[in-house]
Amino acid sequence: SVRGGSFSSQGKHITSSCSLVAFNTDQADLVTDLDFSPFDDYLLATCSADETVKLWRVCDPAQDQCSDAEVTLSPADGRLELVLFHPAASELLAVASVRGLQVWDVTRDTALTGKHTPVCARFSVVFSYFILSMRQQEVRLWDSRKLSSSLTDLSLLLSVSHCLTDLSTRGTALVPKLALDVSCCEVLRLLQLTDNFIVPISYQVPRKDFHADLYPDTVGHTPAMTAEDWWKGENKQVLSSQSSKFRHIQGAVLHRDTHITNLRGLHLTTPGECDGFCANGQRVAVPLAIAGGQIAVFELSQPGKLPDTALPTIQNSVNVADFCWDPFDTHKLVVAGDDAKIRVWQIPKGGLTETLTEPECVLRGHTEKIYSIKFHPHASGLLASSSYDLTVRLWNLGTGEEVKRLSGHQDQIFGIAWSPDGKLLATVCKDGKVRLYDPRKSTLPIQEGPGPEGHRGARVVWVCDGKYLLVSGFDSRSERQLYLFSAESLASGSVASVPADVSPSTLIPFYDPDTSVLILTGKGDTRVYTYEILPEAPYFMECSSFHSSEPHKGLCFLPKTECDVRDVEVARAIRLGKSTIEPVAFRVPRVKKEFFQDDVFPETAVWWEASLTAAAWLSGSNGQHRKISLQPKDMTPVSEAPKEVPVRKYLPSSVYLEEKTDEQKKEELLSAMVAKLGNREDPLPQASCEGVDEDEWARYLAQVVVMGAQVVARAFARAFVRQEFAAAEARGRAGRPSAAASSFTGMTLQEAQQILNISTLKPEEIQKIYEHLFKVNDKTVGGSFYIQSKVSSETLLLLYPDICFLAKVIIVIGSGSLIDPQIFSY
Repeated sequence: SVRGGSFSSQGKHITSSCSLVAFNTDQADLVTDLDFSPFDDYLLATCSADETVKLWRVCDPAQDQCSDAEVTLSPADGRLELVLFHPAASELLAVASVRGLQVWDVTRDTALTGKHTPVCARFSVVFSYFILSMRQQEVRLWDSRKLSSSLTDLSLLLSVSHCLTDLSTRGTALVPKLALDVSCCEVLRLLQLTDNFIVPISYQVPRKDFHADLYPDTVGHTPAMTAEDWWKGENKQVLSSQSSKFRHIQGAVLHRDTHITNLRGLHLTTPGECDGFCANGQRVAVPLAIAGGQIAVFELSQPGKLPDTALPTIQNSVNVADFCWDPFDTHKLVVAGDDAKIRVWQIPKGGLTETLTEPECVLRGHTEKIYSIKFHPHASGLLASSSYDLTVRLWNLGTGEEVKRLSGHQDQIFGIAWSPDGKLLATVCKDGKVRLYDPRKSTLPIQEGPGPEGHRGARVVWVCDGKYLLVSGFDSRSERQLYLFSAESLASGSVASVPADVSPSTLIPFYDPDTSVLILTGKGDTRVYTYEILPEAPYFMECSSFHSSEPHKGLCFLPKTECDVRDVEVARAIRLGKSTIEPVAFRVPRVKKEFFQDDVFPETAVWWEASLTAAAWLSGSNGQHRKISLQPKDMTPVSEAPKEVPVRKYLPSSVYLEEKTDEQKKEELLSAMVAKLGNREDPLPQASCEGVDEDEWARYLAQVVVMGAQVVARAFARAFVRQEFAAAEARGRAGRPSAAASSFTGMTLQEAQQILNISTLKPEEIQKIYEHLFKVNDKTVGGSFYIQSKVSSETLLLLYPDICFLAKVIIVIGSGSLIDPQIFSY
């Protein structure tokens, strides 16, 4: 049977009891309840009819799901009914059985408490308390560390909204806040589980664009304490996931007209240290799965479908290990190969029109295969490379010579990164160390400290103006993690860390120094993570994620000048898919887009221009990039926007609640009907007939005739309606309905009385009978909408016999033609 469902904290996974039957082959193992960890999107707890609790490691859709549970608990307390993770403490799980309630520390596989409590229908952990929804109509609040008595009783909340569904509900799951579509003011989303479907139910506030007042800070993704801390008596609240202005950042693939399609023969197995492809503001370089280490180059200014014929390429003659564009020359591509050589290629203006076989120059010096290469952020022609020979070497492309050789690594070098000022070089190594070099002063590291424990790969990037190093890697369980290190004290270890997910590929980071936004994704992933990095606790501010429809090879980000600041686009990336190259825009939702959002667009560094030469840097000089404003000349900064005076959007309730007389209501209805005919004060056509030729007189004369007819019709209609009002009052006093009313409803007054079983035409009695019949025939209780409509028609005829006639008068006057009463009745 299908009992319910659960959502992961980021809305990435939705599970139901029935979906887990695939994990089990025995009827005794059927799942009775399940819950996702609020701090790990991939950790799912289930309880089964075999009286065991299992913890599963859920994989991405592109990966094969493991059929074995990661942890199995045996409460030995009878049939298990419910499981629920603690919302503030990590790895703390509550398990309810037919005989009692237990709290488990799943990291130790031990029960912390097991005192028996009344069997509950559903419970929810609230810091140090459990709210238990009993089978009776009440809610009790319990302290799970003192389960002897309840603390207080709470009344059930009243329903503020309800949604009628077409199918029976077997369970529901609430989508987390970070997964909502804030651009359309979606404030709540439920998933309804039926026998055969999962149906999304969205609740939206009828507004346009993004409104910050609808989205206060929501609960974060980092636990406030450990299971042991909670058991010792601590009570801490999970920090808000954001006070960040980027918490609702949205990624979107741009229009298909900007795509490059029909890519064939892509090399999908580049080394883990390589980003997979690279791009600058003008072109994209993509490796091909063709012998000879061939690379294709595509111009971003020439989107569209590529021809089926062979494309011109760059032939390296060996397998490609890593490659990147010169940040100061959009035509220069540097490629590292398996043969320990670095080749420098010059792309002709206008793009690649023929195959290149001879590089501009070749750098020789490494004795083993090269891992990765990185250009200096300020000095032109200065390149760093890491190799299997456990060295990092600096090269001067102007002379083609090796200028520095750094040592001190004990194993494979996973990644290298220059500091923002270009003075220091950071590395992360397979030997579990993060190292810091000052290449102009020493060939040995000036600092080193413990890095990620996992050995599957890692990347490093500088953040927060060079004060911290961010490392994406793996923990001892091969789960992807993000670590933050102080650049002044690597030996102290990481100052903060956050879990990501389980995947074999390393998360490749991109950091925007203007916004302190970190964007990460891995090869073969469908999800792009977004964080705002702070120089103080809580350090990581998680923002909305971007999900692609299919796995991608990676993202490569373009200069800030490529962003559409009018649409509050803070980053522009190129996404490489299986057969396409697609631009992706990352936007911050704002209401006043007519103003330049200067709070998210500070002056940006022109990092695509060199500030000094390689020779100058080697001699001890340091450079600094100039900065420019991204503000368009025709836009005013939002900080200088005039303050708006709050305007009441709706009329006060007194306007709607004011009681009006029957005469006022009749006059309003009459005026509204006549107004449909047009404005009687409009000037007649003949008023503008001076100076026209004879050919136009006929047209103006026709307009005069029509206008005259309309004036006569208005006068007739007004008198006609007034006469009908008077006749209606007379019929009301005599208790007779009009023929129009009978024609409209399809029945006589006597027939309506017989159907409703009413002897006298008292409004109170009619209303009472109507409410009863309408309720018992409601669709939700097995009734019929057709019967409800007939009951409504009968009641309408008895209470307001002239409504139908007046409605037909409105139609006749508004259209100028008679309408079949049967059509209007339908």
